[in-house]
Amino acid sequence: MPDVSLGVKFASWGYDGCVTETSPVPIRERTRRLAQTELTSVAQDLFVTQGYDGTTVDQIAAAAGMSKRTFFRYFPSKDDLVIGKYDLFADRMAEALDERPAHEPVWESLRRVFDITLDYVQDDHQRARNEAMDEIVRSTPQLYARYLEKMQRVQELLTGRVAARLTGRDDDPSDPRPAAIVGAAFACMQAARQAWFASDRSEAFGSYLDTAMSTLQVGRAHGS
Repeated sequence: MPDVSLGVKFASWGYDGCVTETSPVPIRERTRRLAQTELTSVAQDLFVTQGYDGTTVDQIAAAAGMSKRTFFRYFPSKDDLVIGKYDLFADRMAEALDERPAHEPVWESLRRVFDITLDYVQDDHQRARNEAMDEIVRSTPQLYARYLEKMQRVQELLTGRVAARLTGRDDDPSDPRPAAIVGAAFACMQAARQAWFASDRSEAFGSYLDTAMSTLQVGRAHGS
């Protein structure tokens, strides 16, 4: 699975700055996500400085300016706080794909969806914190097992949407094309990420994504 990081955008705006035709996320849901994002940010800073095991829910809640009881309204546990960002990531990826024009080739839509990850790779501060969190997740067995499950959900959400674009159905497991297209797109993102980290980073990560994905012109015969 690719090492992708969460990039949450709550307003219903397209990448070109224009309002899309999709319905905006309800205010209550936006409020919940914002609170979860703030808690996650505060907790990550504590995890990096104090270690995962050395950080308590009480400390996270206090640092976020809320009670422990309020914390549990947003996350059932400390583990869920760490893993919850991948649910938000999955939802945002799915929303971003839904926002793309229906007539746009699927491969191009997936490339544009991956724009969500750009800042979280290129920004030095965010990348350092995300890499520290990746290490925490990978070195904690229960977290890593749940991480793999969540990343599988990301691909499943996108696969269903790609299937609907190709055939009008999102529930036909006998058609291998949607999963193959999404899997290939994620493989391109991982290849671009590894190549960018191995470079002098003078070129934007987005151009590496473009190069990787242009190498595989997937599904042209099926309008993707």
